[in-house]
Amino acid sequence: MFGSTAEALGYIRSHEIAMVDLKVTGVNGQWLHLTMPAARLNEGHFESGVGYDGSSGSGFAQVESGDVAARPVLETAFVDPIYEHATLSFLCETVTADTHEPFPFDPRTIAQKAVQAMQRRNVAKKALMAPEFEFHVFDDVRIVNTPYRSGVHIRSSESGPKALAPAIPPKGGYLRVPPADRLQDLRSAIALTLGEIGVDVRYHHHEVGGPGQCEIELDMTDLVRAADQAMMVKYIVKNLSRQYGLLATFMPKPIHGESGNGMHVHQRLVGPDGQPLFYDGTSGQYADFSALGLNYIAGLLQHGRALTAMTNPSTNSFKRLVEGYEAPVNLFFSLGNRSAAIRIPRYAVTPDKKRMEYRPPDGTANVYLMLAAMLMAGLDGIKNRTFETVKDHTFGPHDVDIARQTSEFKNGIEALPRSLRDALAALEADHAFLSADDVFPEPFIQQWIQSKLANEADAVDNRPHPYEFELYFDA
Repeated sequence: MFGSTAEALGYIRSHEIAMVDLKVTGVNGQWLHLTMPAARLNEGHFESGVGYDGSSGSGFAQVESGDVAARPVLETAFVDPIYEHATLSFLCETVTADTHEPFPFDPRTIAQKAVQAMQRRNVAKKALMAPEFEFHVFDDVRIVNTPYRSGVHIRSSESGPKALAPAIPPKGGYLRVPPADRLQDLRSAIALTLGEIGVDVRYHHHEVGGPGQCEIELDMTDLVRAADQAMMVKYIVKNLSRQYGLLATFMPKPIHGESGNGMHVHQRLVGPDGQPLFYDGTSGQYADFSALGLNYIAGLLQHGRALTAMTNPSTNSFKRLVEGYEAPVNLFFSLGNRSAAIRIPRYAVTPDKKRMEYRPPDGTANVYLMLAAMLMAGLDGIKNRTFETVKDHTFGPHDVDIARQTSEFKNGIEALPRSLRDALAALEADHAFLSADDVFPEPFIQQWIQSKLANEADAVDNRPHPYEFELYFDA
């Protein structure tokens, strides 16, 4: 929004901004914020930031002193539509409190370092990305977790006996119109609000899942900006849903038997003169993809099991990654094939549209880490010419519905991990591609693994599940 500090301070004065909100992204991918009266903001804050405790809430547990600072990024500013008082929000990078250098565990800093590594290697000038946003909107959700009582009650006006129109059947919600689709106005309000804060929406629609599943898509943009926009999308979706008296969730699999929420990511690389690097219409390569593009794809697939610890970092993620729900379970690529981990869209035929879509990710990922990790895997594939040199790979292309193939065929293709614990083990065994160029610091990766194991994998595994009572109570 702003190109200089003077411009930002002038805007605050001329538009009677009352408060300034500083938003930082914690390790787990959620925004944290602190707010100050706009009159107190000065040039020094754009140099040294505003101090906060990095060892509390943000997940930066390795900070010895705990003191870090949130430094506002000028170009990320937007007038926040959620607050009652006129508020200018800035997305921030976390810096060290004493030297004001970028903090190496800050997710936004890691994303920036991944782009810088690509540029230093002279691979491309820009990595353009576009996550797709799938989410559910429910009327009410009640969650109980105590030693003597556990369960979840979900209510959706689009399904069940109290629906005000014929209920949308399981996996029958794709592109439904009102009255079955009761969320049209909410999605339009979300799209218009996003446009007001500089996030242009391509389109929105009801998704496959019957009880309130929606999708919003944006245009492709630079990697770090794509991550910034993803945070803004989730913020607006959740808050506008709340204003409508509803609850929105990006949880991968909130309802058994329904399609889950993914966050497919479209990707392409662009050269210094804007030339598309994934297109080659003269070599006869598959889908007119360039050798560089195929090696990028191969890098993602070769490191796909380890990537899952960053792209699908929750126990619930693996409830979605099962056959039969348009979610990938095997690491191969194809043209227009939604059972593949990587899909090359059939309609993207011109040079400036040629791209690939990585389909495993979901909304529990820290989007900065997710996009950075995928770029680093692709760069590793380009560096090692993986598609060209790894002759025994099973990457494909396989233009088949994997669910309809024989067990022998399926067993010949690398499978995605089946649990968070398996994904973290894969990351432990294969993360040199992430730590290259010190993009993901080794201590950060180890902290990520240990935290996910202790706070999520172990915590879920050690708790009785309600369905276990149905299976075993009368044992």
